[in-house]
Amino acid sequence: MRLLSVGFLVAFVLSCANGPHPTAVVASEPVSAEPAFDEARAVHVLRRMAFGPSRQALADLRRQGVEEWMASQLSRPGAPLPAGLKAKLQALPTLTMSMAELVREYPPKRQREEALKDGREPQRPALIGLEQSAAKLLRAVESPNQLEEVLVDFWFNHFNVSSDKGAVRWMVTAYERDAIRPHVFGNFRELLGATARHPAMLFYLDNWRSVRDGMPERVSREALSEDDDAPEPAEPKPGLNENYARELLELHTLGVEGGYTQQDVREVARCFTGWSIRKPRQEPAFYFRRRAHDPDDKWVLGQRIPGQRSVADGEQVLDLLARHPSTARHVASKLARRFVSDTPPPALVERVAKVFLDADGDLPTVYRALFQSPEFWAPEARAAKVKTPFEFVVSALRATEVEVTVRPRLVQSLAKMGEPLFRAPAPTGFPEGAAPWVNSGSLVARLNFSLELVSGRMPGTKVALKTLATPAEPTERAWVDALGQALLGAPPSEATRATILDALSKRAEAASAVGETRPVDVSLIAGLLLGSPEFQKQ
Repeated sequence: MRLLSVGFLVAFVLSCANGPHPTAVVASEPVSAEPAFDEARAVHVLRRMAFGPSRQALADLRRQGVEEWMASQLSRPGAPLPAGLKAKLQALPTLTMSMAELVREYPPKRQREEALKDGREPQRPALIGLEQSAAKLLRAVESPNQLEEVLVDFWFNHFNVSSDKGAVRWMVTAYERDAIRPHVFGNFRELLGATARHPAMLFYLDNWRSVRDGMPERVSREALSEDDDAPEPAEPKPGLNENYARELLELHTLGVEGGYTQQDVREVARCFTGWSIRKPRQEPAFYFRRRAHDPDDKWVLGQRIPGQRSVADGEQVLDLLARHPSTARHVASKLARRFVSDTPPPALVERVAKVFLDADGDLPTVYRALFQSPEFWAPEARAAKVKTPFEFVVSALRATEVEVTVRPRLVQSLAKMGEPLFRAPAPTGFPEGAAPWVNSGSLVARLNFSLELVSGRMPGTKVALKTLATPAEPTERAWVDALGQALLGAPPSEATRATILDALSKRAEAASAVGETRPVDVSLIAGLLLGSPEFQKQ
């Protein structure tokens, strides 16, 4: 199937950007359980607490009921995976390897060249990222623990590290597996502490090189190089480094308007001197370097942190920040932005923040408060957000019931849309709001992906479109409506229906001009539905 003209693609998909976007969600009365199955309500839940509807997911909600399904998602962290998905993940050996094993089996270029001289052929480190991306896609598409996968995506982005930064490439797999995933249904303080101590975060934000003020450079280099290789020239020189302290306050806890000062940033940085990594390029592991730590008293947010030659200084800062009202508001705001609206109502944020404080950061309690809120169920919240590229690709794979074997092309398609997995360059992670994702280039890439997917030209995917819908009659209009219901969760809008029928008409005219007659182009219909404004929203 040939792709349509770029001009048509731009006009079609930009209607997503030009369409109305709610600026706020207005609270309404909570929706109580209904005796009849409300498919629109179920679709809304699957768009927010899962990576979009699929025929199987809708069947599960119809069987369990929406409330029971939601409760089961909140109470099943680490639930067993289906045998098929488990087998696919087991075929990706890097997922279970330690950081040291990854460095040894997938060495950097210099070590790989040396190994080749000795007749050995080690694997390329690029395979680590490919397998991790494959696992993320597979879990998001096939795992019945959908909320868990949504939350892993959310919290990784909140505590972002990028595999593009040096040795982080060999650490990111363990970071998601050991620091993020086990804690998304736990306590915020435990999650915060797990990220603070992980080598991926320490390396990404340079804290592993941070030493106390006044430490002679020669001594500081000796203190940091104990049991280590010599540092690479591009790394920062030893000295007090404020990178982690700043992002800890601004992004991970208090937020930009959380009430801290530049002096607080510096005092927090002093508390975390000596939080380092032993052998970052061989056997990365958290290591506290006492010689590099500032042992004097510090003052953070007006509170005295008694100086000690131990990790206690940093742990006290984490305790203070995890229970701070500004952290509660910041976390509540980000969760509400992810699950409700790009501009969540202040009243919702304040209520969820209060729950966060009252529950001492117990995350399942916070999630329940959000999902049970009137704002989550308000009509204004439905289809109020634009999918990120990852959400779009996964929801397309789920909606079409594609049999997936992840190939590099599938992962690369996300980068073309602006979201290279595990490679967000800034500590802020990938944007959650709509604006960065509705430019013409990204949206045209989405539609091209849709057309390649349904036409069978996306390597590693197999789709049987005619099994998804049975139209009342074999006409173009009937196929548009039937596939629209199957893929969008509702009949397509009049504008989308008219656009698709117009595209079909022009293709038919072109075919008749050369004496051809064509059957209904089901693939084109499906591709345009996946690229439609309705499918971009959630």
